[in-house]
Amino acid sequence: MESRISMIALGVRDLPRSVKFYQDGLRFSPSSASKESIAFFKMGGTVLALYPWDKLAEDAQVPDEGHGFRGVTLANNVRERTEVSEVLALGAASGGKIIKPAKDVFWGGHSGYFADPDGHLWEVCWNPHFPLADDGTVLIL
Repeated sequence: MESRISMIALGVRDLPRSVKFYQDGLRFSPSSASKESIAFFKMGGTVLALYPWDKLAEDAQVPDEGHGFRGVTLANNVRERTEVSEVLALGAASGGKIIKPAKDVFWGGHSGYFADPDGHLWEVCWNPHFPLADDGTVLIL
């Protein structure tokens, strides 16, 4: 198997609200493949999909009452330390909630967390050990 993440699908309770959050608030680029029942956003070599929470649970054949910490975070690595606070503020201004304000972390970076309107956690991180290529790819050995 080739190791890659091709698509991340997030279950959302209110699809129009979530599309507005990601497209208008965070300024993610929508794909023309989006439909009334599902939204796709171009994320470099990965696609972010937004799909109704109950329908995604039904597709996976699991109960849909998930809440609280789900054991998963998404991350947006930024190029400069100062961008962490800027992206967190953008998330909050767009309808998200800052969970952990930007701060220096024990391993030498700077990070914080926000939750989208459905509680999906996003870490915003500046990591001096993993620089970003011109195309935004994390350079990790």
